[in-house]
Amino acid sequence: MAGRGTTATIALERARIPFTVHEYVHDPRHDSYGVEASEALGIAAERVFKTLIADVDGNLVTAVVPVVGELDLKALAAAAGGKKAAMADVAAAERATGYVAGGISPLGQRKRLPVVLDASALNHATVFCSAGRRGLEIELAPGDLARAANATVAPIGRSRS
Repeated sequence: MAGRGTTATIALERARIPFTVHEYVHDPRHDSYGVEASEALGIAAERVFKTLIADVDGNLVTAVVPVVGELDLKALAAAAGGKKAAMADVAAAERATGYVAGGISPLGQRKRLPVVLDASALNHATVFCSAGRRGLEIELAPGDLARAANATVAPIGRSRS
């Protein structure tokens, strides 16, 4: 794993949470980072989760949802104890997390934001999320992801219409 360590993997190592790192060559022309990870690693897209940063009543919140679906902003606001949610500005998300868009991880963020993990993660033995860099994914048990991120687990994802 030399040269592949990120603040996300360091956080998992410190917490003694088992995980596997998967690396692939990122194609900057691909229009979806999560779908690209699924295709490059040959895994079902339902097991790959994207990390989105939203503004809930003026506070940034991390949402982790399957790449095959969309974030339900109303459900996220409710899960985070707020009234209204909107997607955060990309620059604000990058500044708060210390990661670049497409490589934002729910783990090891610069500023520890509240995390809400979509309940569908619990349907899988392991799930994948960004390790903190484009082309680098972490595979771990969903319960371990929730514990490591101190996440609330709630139904915040919805199918694309």
